[in-house]
Amino acid sequence: MIAELEESLGAHRLFVSGLLHDGAETIALISPDEPGFWAHVTAQPEFFDGGPDPLDRWSERVIGALAPRFGARALYPFTGPPWQPFVSWALRSGQSFASPLHLMCHSRMGLWASVRGALALPGLLVLPTPAPETCTNCPAPCTTACPVDALGPDGYDTETCRAHLDTPEGADCRTQGCLARRACPVGESYGRLPSQSAWHMRQFHP
Repeated sequence: MIAELEESLGAHRLFVSGLLHDGAETIALISPDEPGFWAHVTAQPEFFDGGPDPLDRWSERVIGALAPRFGARALYPFTGPPWQPFVSWALRSGQSFASPLHLMCHSRMGLWASVRGALALPGLLVLPTPAPETCTNCPAPCTTACPVDALGPDGYDTETCRAHLDTPEGADCRTQGCLARRACPVGESYGRLPSQSAWHMRQFHP
């Protein structure tokens, strides 16, 4: 079933980024498959109809359409209450880990880790072998990359981050994406485009 699901997701530039058992179901976490995701998704109708939250609406449309094909329930991190425990699920999957910045670090996506939704599949399917922990032997360049130390052992100081983004020095983060996330060695080969990071930064800090 997972191989069939991966094939179906591939047509939408998505992939299964983690699997875990939850009760009598198997949760399949679904993430952007780069390179190629951003060019694909920004060509979809949701990005041209003038409506709000085009990425979320596209995710609901695509993942929601796949759910009945697999007898599954579609779940999303942006709908609630109730809010689904996506971070906990990702960590339990053995493919994502807590980084020194308290951001999720995925074995392939690095600190660019994101989840567009999940399918709760019936039954307890075979799970993959957990990935080697990403941060264990890493020199952690992410911990020194933020010019205003907005990310650290005490968590994420959003006000300091936003204040920096309002300055000329913050233009690099606004247009290229968070320097700390970009510093992650694991994510260097993921292929996320600066244009995608800039779009997300505008949603966070218009």
